[in-house]
Amino acid sequence: MPRFADFVRTAAGAGVLVVQPRMGFGPLDRMRAGLTAVRDCRASTVGTVTLDSYTRVGDFDSARRALRDGAELNGFPLAAHGARAVRELLGEVSSRNFPVQVRHGSPLPLGLFRIMVAAGVDATEGGPVSYCLPYGRVPLPQATDNWARCCELAADAPDPMHLETFGGCMLGQLCPPSLLVALSVLEGMFFREHGLPSVSLSYAQQVHLGQDLEALAALRSLAAEHLGDIDWHVTLYTYMGVFPRTPVGSFRLLEDSVRLAVHSRTERLIVKTPAEARRIPAVEENVEALEFAAAVAAKEAADCATAHCPPAAETGLLEETRTLLAATLELGRTVGESLVAAFARGVLDVPYCLHRDNAGESRAVIDERGMLAWSRAGGMPVRVPRTDAMAAAPLTAARLTRMLSHNERRYDREDIAGALLRSAA
Repeated sequence: MPRFADFVRTAAGAGVLVVQPRMGFGPLDRMRAGLTAVRDCRASTVGTVTLDSYTRVGDFDSARRALRDGAELNGFPLAAHGARAVRELLGEVSSRNFPVQVRHGSPLPLGLFRIMVAAGVDATEGGPVSYCLPYGRVPLPQATDNWARCCELAADAPDPMHLETFGGCMLGQLCPPSLLVALSVLEGMFFREHGLPSVSLSYAQQVHLGQDLEALAALRSLAAEHLGDIDWHVTLYTYMGVFPRTPVGSFRLLEDSVRLAVHSRTERLIVKTPAEARRIPAVEENVEALEFAAAVAAKEAADCATAHCPPAAETGLLEETRTLLAATLELGRTVGESLVAAFARGVLDVPYCLHRDNAGESRAVIDERGMLAWSRAGGMPVRVPRTDAMAAAPLTAARLTRMLSHNERRYDREDIAGALLRSAA
């Protein structure tokens, strides 16, 4: 088992939630300092090296120039530093007790995988759909072929990498959980099909705790069915949409994501910081968020032994996800062929995604229960709740904007109300 997976499994066996930041800096010394701070904080952590936007799209020359000129990069230029420097960096800070994941965001990452394998990187993430449709114009068949070669390269490495699917995080928000779970499982199956012995399945916190609990239970059930012969765990992302702007609102949202992780038995949580709404977080802000999440997780786990856990919703999400999986897998001889065919026919269709290989016929809304629901299904075999007035209502630009800011307004409301009361007094 890759040491990344072994670390997460050991922590889960001890009842400890592994927490992880999103962090990337251009110069080696800053990246080293960031990883060291995460390693040494008061939490069970894994490290993150997030790549810069030039490197993500394969513009390695621009990344090298920026690094040479001392320009600020929004991540770590993996190719500019090269495999040898990255191997030395990881040798200084990583270990079995602190594995490191590289997060890259590239739809065509074969060149990056070659460097990661040569550098002995513990883990990475992405997927043929989840790193293609939201992030560029690369045709889905081309991305799928490239990712198949990446998986085989990683599987054949002297120390096979752990690979996390990003499929449960499509566009960050306003994607109903059945599709998120289906994509996460399908990408996990794709990784398995191409030889990866250890994977993780992602899911992004959405807008309703009960619905998210139901989604994560479905994800675990389907992973056990389809990936039971390899190592796997679940990774939860703190909400990826429009983030609260107040510190209180931000920490309340993070607290709820920790609560969701603990009650769903999720093994690893990707945290966000109060700085997310304004800028890239500093190292100290990441450490503060990690330590806060770890403290909340410990308290929540202790309370679980004596208190009633929040109930999961019962909306038929597992059955809807099974239908999406079956409708996709019958379209091809391999998982990769099935994914390409499913998007070409609109059997899978991500709402509000503008990629040309996405049908663009589906729509989703926040319904009268405060849950994500389909308002238009396109060619997907899912149920549209015509009895829900909010699902059936017209989708205007103003309504879409309001839905996008739903969590921002909800979590900031308490802090803003308190400030108004204090100023009035």
